[in-house]
Amino acid sequence: MSQMLQMFQQAGAAQFSAMIGQVAPYFASIAPQMVELRPGYAEVRFAKRREVLNHIGTVHAIALCNAAELAAGSMTDASIPDGYRWIPKGMTVEYLAKADGDIRTVADGSKVDWDRTGDIKVPVMAYVGDKPVFRAEITMYVSQA
Repeated sequence: MSQMLQMFQQAGAAQFSAMIGQVAPYFASIAPQMVELRPGYAEVRFAKRREVLNHIGTVHAIALCNAAELAAGSMTDASIPDGYRWIPKGMTVEYLAKADGDIRTVADGSKVDWDRTGDIKVPVMAYVGDKPVFRAEITMYVSQA
C-alpha cells in the first residue's frame, strides 16, 4: 500500500487535505479537499471563491488543471504496485462548459492496467454539480523505483 494512501486512511479526509499544501505548496492555491482516495479512484473538491476565478467570474482553467493533477497523481500513487514510482509527463485538457460553481474533480483509473511501466494515460473529469465542465488526460510515466 502506498504511503500516500496510508496517510489518507490514517489521517482522514480533512487532515489529509490540510497536509496537501504542506507537501506540495502549489496545490494549496485551490484549497483542495480530498474526498476519497483508493486504488483506481480519487475525488478532489474545491470551492468557487475569488482566489480561483478568471476575468469573467468563472473558475480559472489552471485551477481546474491543478485539481486534475492532484486527483490523478494521488490516485496513481495509490494504484501502482509497491516499488514503483511515477511522475506526470503531460496533460491534455478540454473545457466543456463554464465552471460557474464549486468543483468536483474525479480521476477514474478503474480501467487502467496499473501493473505495467511506461506511459499510462489517466482520465480525469471535473463537474459543477452533475454538469461536466472539464476533461483531462494526464500521462504518467511509471517506472520501477
